[in-house]
Amino acid sequence: MTTAQLTDAGLRHVARAVDLAAEALDAGDEPFGSVLVNAEGEALREARNRVRSTGDETQHPEFELARWAAEHLAPRERSLCVVYTSGEHCPMCAAAHGWVGLGKIVYAHSSAELTQWLGELGVAPSAVAPLDIRSVVPGLEVQGPVPAFTDRMRAMHRELRTGAGHRP
Repeated sequence: MTTAQLTDAGLRHVARAVDLAAEALDAGDEPFGSVLVNAEGEALREARNRVRSTGDETQHPEFELARWAAEHLAPRERSLCVVYTSGEHCPMCAAAHGWVGLGKIVYAHSSAELTQWLGELGVAPSAVAPLDIRSVVPGLEVQGPVPAFTDRMRAMHRELRTGAGHRP
């Protein structure tokens, strides 16, 4: 499935994840946000990055949603959910997603794009390799990036690292 095949509802959920990323940035955190949506298209839970505000590198929104789903949803319900997220899951979050048995992931920007953007800004590589989600969870349905959000996400990551930038 290509990003052109996202429904209007799917695009709205990605847009909400990107808005949550902006909320994280406004709070001084890394710009990542995610929304957990059930099979009926209802947003069940949303989260934003809280790494800098807590000092805990595991406080990613995708990880939080996986933990919440494990505690509140039956396995069948989890498998039918979609996680819409501002950035492709890191290996930790992809593993949590897979272990919990969540369904499809739709992301606004890829790990490869983020790695490129940060490299252009002179940011040192992450302590964890930026693996493709499918390398961590083979067979998982994944859709992204969604080009409509590239400029906005790139600007947010630039703003975090440089303190400058305009968010489209």
